[in-house]
Amino acid sequence: MTPIVLTTGDMLVAAALIAIGSALSFLLSLGLQRVLLVSAVRMAVQLALVGSVLLFVFGHASVWLTIGLLAFMFTAAAREAGSRQQVRLGLWWHFGIAGASTVTGTVIVVLIGLLTGLQPHPWYVARTAIPLTGLLLGNVMNATSLSMNTLLSAITRERQAIEARIILGATRAQAMNGLIRQAIRTALLPTLNQMAAAGIITMPGIMTGQILAGMNPLAASRYQVLLMSLIVSGNLIGATAAAYLAAWRLTDSRGRLRLERLLPRLQKG
Repeated sequence: MTPIVLTTGDMLVAAALIAIGSALSFLLSLGLQRVLLVSAVRMAVQLALVGSVLLFVFGHASVWLTIGLLAFMFTAAAREAGSRQQVRLGLWWHFGIAGASTVTGTVIVVLIGLLTGLQPHPWYVARTAIPLTGLLLGNVMNATSLSMNTLLSAITRERQAIEARIILGATRAQAMNGLIRQAIRTALLPTLNQMAAAGIITMPGIMTGQILAGMNPLAASRYQVLLMSLIVSGNLIGATAAAYLAAWRLTDSRGRLRLERLLPRLQKG
């Protein structure tokens, strides 16, 4: 079976669906038509640009082009991972922890995937390394962001309880372990739900794309299992690193809680 190639007419059908959605939003007074149209245009432009860049990178087979593109992706992900929290650490620490956790979780599982299951030759070939990194990076970024948001909000909300445990003799780890575990569980919940529903309730996007591209369904399911395992592992690493690093930053060597290290305008809220 050959891959299904979408034509200009198919793209016009997609555009028509967006236009119908915007019209319904207007008729129902939902107020979403502008956001829907702008988001659709941004999506189309961004994906077209990404496709063009990847076509260029794949065509030149340069390891430096691959490294440069991956560095840009990691930088953008670090910024996004640290920009969604309601409560934030000081600027450099906040984005540093978000970025380091996201990059660490992604790099570890990407290397595992490239060196074991996928095994391209060479292992860093752009056609495999870049799509795999992009897939895993987005998931780890979301888990890291959720973990930090949950933990920082909880520590701010439960400051008195944490300080009371410390006064009673608990170490900083003991005083915040429950909140750290809850932050990690919250970060992993969407991925665990996705794994539990895969195949029975929903057809995962990776498997669907490969089947539409002509791959045998059983082979596509094996790829899906491998990639979902990499995703949940990367998410666990990123969420755990983010939670423990954020908790470490909000305490000092004497075990005291240091909420003044949060941004003042957010700490007051």
